[in-house]
Amino acid sequence: MSEQLKVPTMAEFMAEGKQPEILFWVGSAGSYDDRAKKITKAFVKVLHKANVDFAVLGTEESNTGDVAKRAGNEFLFQMQAVMNIEVLNAYEIKRIVTCDPHSFNCIKNEYPSLGGNYDVIHHTQYIQELIEAGRLTIEGETYKGKRITFHDPCYLGRANKVYEAPRNVLKNTNATLTEMKRHKGTALCCGAGGAQMFKDAEPGTKEINVLRTEDALETNPDIIATGCPYCNTMMTDGIKAKEKEGSVTVLDVAELIANS
Repeated sequence: MSEQLKVPTMAEFMAEGKQPEILFWVGSAGSYDDRAKKITKAFVKVLHKANVDFAVLGTEESNTGDVAKRAGNEFLFQMQAVMNIEVLNAYEIKRIVTCDPHSFNCIKNEYPSLGGNYDVIHHTQYIQELIEAGRLTIEGETYKGKRITFHDPCYLGRANKVYEAPRNVLKNTNATLTEMKRHKGTALCCGAGGAQMFKDAEPGTKEINVLRTEDALETNPDIIATGCPYCNTMMTDGIKAKEKEGSVTVLDVAELIANS
């Protein structure tokens, strides 16, 4: 990305004695994975466009510990969580927005018992807020006439019952939204949750991400929209496995809005 995106840190806000509207929790995928970095940049562009006063923790942000917990290492999870909570509480953070449903679920539901109580929302919910408040307007021409199907991330949908926000946001693109047979409460996992992302597939006849990609391809989409960096990777790999590259694109909701 040629243009420089200004991303202030909490330390800079504190130095000026100010509090941001939101803390943007970037997450490990959004920080290190080359594909997910594009989602991070797209969301930052959206925040700039809406003139949101936001900050990130920068080098003070550490992994939420979600993957360790799902893989059964509760001790490592608690170490990570307590370390993050100390940083967040020191900055008196109230509101956190993240593009990663795993971070969203972990900080929202698992940090409170360890002393971390915050208002945590997913980036699709926040984009919906910005649109409804009139802070963000979308030119609905970029994707007009395109067919988009949205894949529900497990930790956003089934775990936290957030189904409407991403769909409401996508309606602003003026694309034709199509639903897969398995969607919302019956949506199939992409295959990456519960730390499965980092291990080899177990014996079977078909990988879950390929099966889920087939669900999506049944809707004859131009674009498969996701709201999670892990889902993005799995669906992209599914598209490659089905040799549909070039005809079907996988994009995060933030990217679709940034492009609009």
